[in-house]
Amino acid sequence: MAKVRNEFELKPNPKSGRYRLISANWKMNLNHLEAIRNVQKLTFLLRPADYSYTEISIHPPFTDLRPLQLLIDSDRMRFRLGAQNCHFEPSGAYTGEISAPMLAKMSVSHVIVGHSERRKYFGESDDMIRAKVGAVFASQMTPIICVGESLEEREEAQTEARIRSQVESALSFLAPELAERCVIAYEPIWAIGTGVSANPTDAQKGALIIRSVFADLWGTGVADKVRIQYGGSVNPSNAAEFMQLDDIDGLLVGGAALDPDSFARIIQA
Repeated sequence: MAKVRNEFELKPNPKSGRYRLISANWKMNLNHLEAIRNVQKLTFLLRPADYSYTEISIHPPFTDLRPLQLLIDSDRMRFRLGAQNCHFEPSGAYTGEISAPMLAKMSVSHVIVGHSERRKYFGESDDMIRAKVGAVFASQMTPIICVGESLEEREEAQTEARIRSQVESALSFLAPELAERCVIAYEPIWAIGTGVSANPTDAQKGALIIRSVFADLWGTGVADKVRIQYGGSVNPSNAAEFMQLDDIDGLLVGGAALDPDSFARIIQA
């Protein structure tokens, strides 16, 4: 008997062949009760066809992971559960830290690594981010590696050098089959939480730089497969123009993802 195709199963972008990924980074917001209400409302707002357009990953604080895992599993919601960070060691005397194997046991599929706020406020170095990428892959999850330039680097025409350095330092050790599974979030630091988003030309330029680094390290075959998100003051008004760019495969959404109505509109834009 011929297999019946589900009308709403996830479909790749017909132009690129890559699957889109829109991610909600809640940062240090929403307790577990608020998280449950948020996700339930988001499910109510989304249409079945929305799930065929893009994967959707939700990255709550650590305290919300277990309640959301149970909710997503029991209600068979079509969300990926994600984390905002992890430690690079699988276990040990690291008070307050969470390891990649711990996340994997809660059905986490994607882990944000190297967000600019982690680099700035917690002193995460390139070596540390590189180790975290390895830890995420070792636990069979997918890293979302954040890269992007500061305002000063942008004004000094250092955007390409900064992005290239971040990608190479975090990923150059990977085998091609792992490199192509990475998700890279291009987040210009000057656009994060400021209300000022990059314009589509900036976003496309950043994505092309990232893809060129992958081509240099592993060849165009890998470069054509890696998924690149844009992040930085994404909202329902500008989401569509970013998603229409040839080299942007998704969005990493911060503040606007805390409101289910806003996040749903971003997905549907």
